[in-house]
Amino acid sequence: MRVATLERQFEADRDYSIDHLFPTGITVTRTSDEDWKTRQLVVAIDGRRVAEMLWGDSMMFELDPGPHTLRVHNTLVWKTLPFTLAPGEQLFFEAINRASASSYFCLALLIGIAPLWVTLRRMN
Repeated sequence: MRVATLERQFEADRDYSIDHLFPTGITVTRTSDEDWKTRQLVVAIDGRRVAEMLWGDSMMFELDPGPHTLRVHNTLVWKTLPFTLAPGEQLFFEAINRASASSYFCLALLIGIAPLWVTLRRMN
């Protein structure tokens, strides 16, 4: 009888949260068909450079829960996106190095040189 009481108490005290079983972090992909597929994108999290991504790359970064900032640039154009992670949460972002209409004009005018724009979006 005493053992059953201890088991019930142990069950009542146990934390049933499974958040600690999953890593908290983000995944950044560069696989969009909109991407120009040239040049690298530099990825920084909370002001610290963590990666250079080429087209087709996908990278996961484990982070502590709380507020963070993701910054991606192609050495000309910068995009910054603040986000907050809950314990055990995984967020997914897509980084795109894309051309605009003016890029095609510059490409023709300047013989192969055109500015590329960075798009950074959170995926659901």
